[in-house]
Amino acid sequence: MLKKRELHEVPALYELMSHPEVFPYVRHKAENVDEFYFITKQTMEAEEQGELISRTITDEYHQPIGTINLFDIENNGGFLATWIGKPYFGKGYNRHAKEQFFEELFYHTAVETIFIKIRRTNTRSLKAILKLPYVALGNSIYPEVYGKINKREDVYDLFAITKEHYLSYLQFSMLEVTADGEVI
Repeated sequence: MLKKRELHEVPALYELMSHPEVFPYVRHKAENVDEFYFITKQTMEAEEQGELISRTITDEYHQPIGTINLFDIENNGGFLATWIGKPYFGKGYNRHAKEQFFEELFYHTAVETIFIKIRRTNTRSLKAILKLPYVALGNSIYPEVYGKINKREDVYDLFAITKEHYLSYLQFSMLEVTADGEVI
């Protein structure tokens, strides 16, 4: 489902990103395929420098369908940005990709907190984030981060996923419970 970014994926990803239901929510927008090549190359170089982590989301046939990224990494935290092409909406790819990415981040890097800022008008993303049992509303828990993302205008809600909460969720989800409610 996830793989390191590669330049040969640019045309397929650009076509998916250009859809009017996707484009407004993409962090690094490109107006044409050449610009998207440039942005992708910059992203790959920034990852080599440790500034971000970026993966291509693929379908079961290993075709690129979107991207998932951790940007602005500092103090063992960073901001999540994900987009998936319109033909793949509502098919479970987003959640599966996020869980794979979170496991990579929490098991193989020093990341402790993943922040997600969602524009309050983006109902699709708000519905998706609320389905995740390990996410916390971060507006009051992380007031300095909340203030930073809403510096100009109060338009975003802040969500946070901590390593501790995510790993606790994984551990709990592996428990088997009998019909009587007894944990085995």
